[in-house]
Amino acid sequence: MFFEGQRSGKLPPTQRLTWRRDSALKDGSDIGMDLVGGYYDAGDNVKFHLPMAWTTTMIGWSVLEFGNKMGYPDLRHSLDALRWGTDYFLKATSVPDRIVAQVADPVLDHDCWERPEDMDTPRNSYLLNASHPGSEVAGEIAAALAVGALAFRKISPSYTKLLLNRAIQVFEFGDKHRGSYAQSVGAGACPFYCSSNGYMDELAWGAAWLFKATGDNKYAYYVKSNLGTSLTAFNWDSKFAGVYVLLASLDYAYAANADNLVCAIMPESPFKTYTFTPGGLLYAEGASSNMQNPTALCFLLAAYTRVLRAQNRVVQCGDVNIAPSRLDRFVEGQVDYILGSNPLGMSYMVGYGSKYPQRIHHRGSVLPDIRKHPERIGCSEGYGFFRNVTSNPNVLIGAVVGGPDVNDRFQDSRLVVSQSEPTTYINAPFVGVLAFVKGRANV
Repeated sequence: MFFEGQRSGKLPPTQRLTWRRDSALKDGSDIGMDLVGGYYDAGDNVKFHLPMAWTTTMIGWSVLEFGNKMGYPDLRHSLDALRWGTDYFLKATSVPDRIVAQVADPVLDHDCWERPEDMDTPRNSYLLNASHPGSEVAGEIAAALAVGALAFRKISPSYTKLLLNRAIQVFEFGDKHRGSYAQSVGAGACPFYCSSNGYMDELAWGAAWLFKATGDNKYAYYVKSNLGTSLTAFNWDSKFAGVYVLLASLDYAYAANADNLVCAIMPESPFKTYTFTPGGLLYAEGASSNMQNPTALCFLLAAYTRVLRAQNRVVQCGDVNIAPSRLDRFVEGQVDYILGSNPLGMSYMVGYGSKYPQRIHHRGSVLPDIRKHPERIGCSEGYGFFRNVTSNPNVLIGAVVGGPDVNDRFQDSRLVVSQSEPTTYINAPFVGVLAFVKGRANV
């Protein structure tokens, strides 16, 4: 349901969060393209395509990996969320040898506090082409479209064909014209979503999903020829760990690296690189919006348990053996913490449980419903609502916020952005994690 609150564009009749209305209906008009749709990434009104594409990929992987655990209507809602992303990326890649990397000026957007329905800040489109490459964005969009092709294969063969052909084209463009979108987009990308570790992980990630979708060994060879060493992070900017888990059943080298990831995460491992709060939440030192780490890493662990069981083996971290059942319990423990079993007794998912964040950093949630306040709320006028210390009037159901600090402390304040802002890339892997835990509960 959270993703419905993040929708940009013309909302469908099935929209459940009814305090949201149509927005950004002219996106793309500055370059003669239809770019209506997609997702706002967090509490602002910008469409950042790198994290949006990763979000789409992870919703799709959740469906592929754990869709049989979701049940109806949750599987249908997950497919709806996936298609909202894939439909949009078909638009963003509709002109050959051109990819739209982003929509809206993030600096000017962040200077205002406006409802998506009211916003009047510039909605300029940032383009990638042969002379202005962006291999990170191309690789991730290719992954998202390939995942979509797999997810919709039995539902709509014609849509699957469209997605797969476009994924191949986008990947080939990103590989042929290599370069970082951070240089091409410039101030629109940094310091918001800079790519800190290069673009080869996105290209390898895109190739891995194309291999899954096509079975063409040239993509498997591409991945093997371009492996990297960023093993312990998995997020919108770092994909190699996901590649290793995705392909772990195919090659021992991938499985060995996936084992190393397990050893970097588990608290009893002598090789762990992550810390944990006193209450037990996985924590990455220096992380902004830390909750993206436990949700994404727990997804990989949940997916990897299937590989380990199929291979009938455990992960060996020095003299410590970690069985699949131990990974099950670890993932369940992290979910329990996020949903309320923590020192504050607070659920970090809005709308879940009796105690959850009330003042999240999110424009649509903070500003009044347009039905109750039809008058336009201007750029600076919105900050009057922002500074109000009362609870947000619109409940963004399902939103997982950035979460507590390393000492389990949480400030329920819009001013503490790293703790109180929800993001699509926190929530996307959590869809699969929750389906995994639901499946475990029904065993």
